[in-house]
Amino acid sequence: MSRTRSAQPDPRATLRGGLPDRYLTPDDIADLFGVPLETVYAWRKKRTGPPGFRVGKHLRYDPAEVRAYVTRLKDVDRAAA
Repeated sequence: MSRTRSAQPDPRATLRGGLPDRYLTPDDIADLFGVPLETVYAWRKKRTGPPGFRVGKHLRYDPAEVRAYVTRLKDVDRAAA
């Protein structure tokens, strides 16, 4: 009997359970925030989203910096309320 396994875990579940052991891709960021991939690239171009970095031609995101970005957004939102 074989088990069906997902190719990749849900990045949201990984972040909730602790920091993942890998850097996140733009697809992970889009899934995490529930936005189109094009939005992630627009954030990068405008420097308004979570900070990313390049490894060669590949864009990656440090999960700790993504978490800090979300925390900053929450703090700003709470201060405005």
